Amino acid sequence: MTQVIAPAQAAMPHALLLDLLERSPKAELHVHIEGTLEPELIFLLAQRNGVALPYLDVEALRRAYAFTDLQSFLDLYYAGCAVLRTEQDFFDLAWAYFQRAARDHVVRVEPFFDPQSHTARGIGFEVFMPGLLQAAQRAQDELGLSVGWILSVLRHLPEDDALQTLDAAMPWMDHIIGLGLDSSERSNPPEKFARVFARAAQLGLHRVAHAGEEGPPDYVRNALDVLGVERIDHGVRAAEDPQLMQRLAREQVPLTVCPLSNVRLCVVPDLARHNLPQLLAAGLKVTVNADDPAYFGGYVNDNLTQLFAAQPALGASQAYALLRNSLEASFAADADKSLWLAQFDAHWQGVERPQ
Repeated sequence: MTQVIAPAQAAMPHALLLDLLERSPKAELHVHIEGTLEPELIFLLAQRNGVALPYLDVEALRRAYAFTDLQSFLDLYYAGCAVLRTEQDFFDLAWAYFQRAARDHVVRVEPFFDPQSHTARGIGFEVFMPGLLQAAQRAQDELGLSVGWILSVLRHLPEDDALQTLDAAMPWMDHIIGLGLDSSERSNPPEKFARVFARAAQLGLHRVAHAGEEGPPDYVRNALDVLGVERIDHGVRAAEDPQLMQRLAREQVPLTVCPLSNVRLCVVPDLARHNLPQLLAAGLKVTVNADDPAYFGGYVNDNLTQLFAAQPALGASQAYALLRNSLEASFAADADKSLWLAQFDAHWQGVERPQ
């Protein structure tokens, strides 16, 4: 393989760096499709489906997005899902996000979807899957966007419920590339879901898990050792464990970090004190993603540009690494990744490189 040298952190004008970040081909590896439900669409779907909302208008709903921790967000997130009732609703949700991702020059997205958020309301796979899949097909046909769906199970529910969800997904398995684990970390360690992840491995699914966001570094370690995950979603608390940091760097386990989410959920105090530069400098395979952009104030390009604006020490070298990592860490076919990486390097051609 041809060795690729990252651009140097030369004296590049900040405006040029931000332009490179925004227009560069990239992958989004940590985004919850239900978390892209913008307030305007919530009100539209509520009216369509006759759902009463406890907010007078869009602005009143936005003002409710003042979260104190992960659970305070999840309470509102699950309430927002109540407006999603029909196949058309799920199509509208996903299509709106895919258009937004394409404007951010995303070429590959691997969105999570939470079946249990819907089946608990009597909305089955036969309702939401056709809508999601139709939107993904349109995104591929009209936007050139590659989509790989990851079924995510909710860790605050029993593992038996997750196993039943995986069984219910079997007719749709040709359209699902992986299994994820999300929802509240506290008191819900990865090992609680050992059986469902073993089943996913038997099915040939990729495996990822949220760990090290609110949970301790051991949650990251156990996600790797017990669940056999290939990527860690979040993982920022790994910095508290030097041995774990060394392992993540040595094994090049991708971390799908979500800066704006970390601020809004009080994982870090602000972007200027986010530890992403520390993780990157330690040799970890870090990527930048949006998580639940409708709730946290920004999509993937917003996360990138706001992070780089808040941390002046970040430059072209780090930008190049983060964006290239996203493409390399995706679960897409090797041929597709090779094409995107060639486009990526062409985008960065001419940027000063180290001697």
